[in-house]
Amino acid sequence: MLALLLAAFYETARQGSVTAAAKRLEVSQPTITSRIQQLERHYGVALFHRRGNRLDLSDVGAALMPMIGQMLQIENDVDFALRNERELRTGNLRVGTTGPFYILPAIAAFRRQYPAVRISIEIGNSRQVLDALADFRVDVAVSSQRDADPRFVRHTIADDPLVVVVHRSHPLASRDAAALAELAGHTLLLREPGSRTRTLMEHVLKHAGVALPAGVIELGSREAIREAVRHDMGCTLMPRGEVGAHPELRAIPLVDDMPRMHEYLYYLDARADTRLIAAFMANVECRDERA
Repeated sequence: MLALLLAAFYETARQGSVTAAAKRLEVSQPTITSRIQQLERHYGVALFHRRGNRLDLSDVGAALMPMIGQMLQIENDVDFALRNERELRTGNLRVGTTGPFYILPAIAAFRRQYPAVRISIEIGNSRQVLDALADFRVDVAVSSQRDADPRFVRHTIADDPLVVVVHRSHPLASRDAAALAELAGHTLLLREPGSRTRTLMEHVLKHAGVALPAGVIELGSREAIREAVRHDMGCTLMPRGEVGAHPELRAIPLVDDMPRMHEYLYYLDARADTRLIAAFMANVECRDERA
């Protein structure tokens, strides 16, 4: 019971609000508030200084944070060890990824080998999935962000050029190749600010002298952008391997000198030799050695 109360306090402090903590822990806001109050009443301490809707850590609360962080890490390690030792007859593989295109073949192959293992997939941007890995919320993470965190093992699983993706009725659809400058004046589909794909897209457009037009549409996932192109809502830049085959879509090579888009698979170095990770990695086609 103490672990539940401490987790409610810890996530509220980390997220900065009861609302965000409730979402992260998948419980109601009153439950989070009740658990924190119960913890404070039981020990006769104030963990937060409350100023209206603002929550500031008290000295006691600040001192507890690193200890609770260590406790939750140990709890997650125990959970992982127990799941790993069941010889993959049961258990759960948790995958965090920026999109399904590069990792789904490995997941499908793993599923065929270990049909009793439950698989859950969390979609987010590059930073979000790496944070989930560091927080032990996923077992492997697929991200386009190159991260040198010493806790992580990193493999390159894709290395693709950016292409222009348009609907088959788009003015550029019949072209064998296009220049970035030709995107000026067209509606552009972009990821949300902070996305690695968005940052790279803005960089190459700026380098080519193309200003983002007023008619920009922001979408929260690569799949949503692909669907928006399919419905002729605009055009975008996308790694070639993510376009796939669809009669409504056209992938047009760029004549500009373009950076390549890499996709990386990460897992925690401390778990590199566990059965679950080893079994999954046996199905992953890597472009490099362990880095």
